Amino acid sequence: MIRLVRRAVAVLLVVAVLAGAAGAVYFAIPQTKLPEAAAALASTDTVTFAREEDRLVFRPAAVAPVTGLILYPGGKVDAAAYAPTAAALAELGFLVVIVPMPLNLAVLGIDRADAVLAAHPEIAQWAIGGHSLGGAMAAQYVASHPGSVGGLVLWAAYSATAIEPPVPALVVYGTLDSGVASFTSEANLAKLGGSPVLVAIEGGNHEQMGWYTGQPNDPPAVISRAEQQAQLVDATARFLGSLKP
Repeated sequence: MIRLVRRAVAVLLVVAVLAGAAGAVYFAIPQTKLPEAAAALASTDTVTFAREEDRLVFRPAAVAPVTGLILYPGGKVDAAAYAPTAAALAELGFLVVIVPMPLNLAVLGIDRADAVLAAHPEIAQWAIGGHSLGGAMAAQYVASHPGSVGGLVLWAAYSATAIEPPVPALVVYGTLDSGVASFTSEANLAKLGGSPVLVAIEGGNHEQMGWYTGQPNDPPAVISRAEQQAQLVDATARFLGSLKP
């Protein structure tokens, strides 16, 4: 009997290890990036690109930025999938730092913004944000690090935690995104405090917040990715520009 129990425990342990390994492999393989993502990982006449350790850093070439955005990627999405968006924001005068996450899950790297803040003392005002799971974990960072940043940017995301004291917040979402009810619910908006800025992109969906494809259960957008991105960049730039150092 004891041998049978030991064998059963051993089998269960093996199954658990295999299941964990399979899960790790699943999340480690991100959604497919579009060609525009890889193309944006380069400096241009208007934007300087660099890798700082594993972080993707975009700076305006013509001016020294005073406002910065730390960006957490969505779940199972490679950091580079947000490179074109980051480059567009940098071209408008902001420092943008995209932070890769362990197994492409921001929940495993909530505090990675700490290293960004320490590496850039020249930035007078910071906002942190992200897409989907990345946005939710950015909100968690703000809640657990009061006073560290001056703004929160949520792309198709919401905060699961009440933020005290509140900071200025932006919520941008596509109207065809299946998560709209969560992004715009009174209960979730109340967690942000103050008066969060809501921007609805008519006809936009979830994956067009980045430059990747294969988002499960995502309704097709009825506007182009370029149009959704233009509205996303405009809304985010306006918000960042409103923050006071």
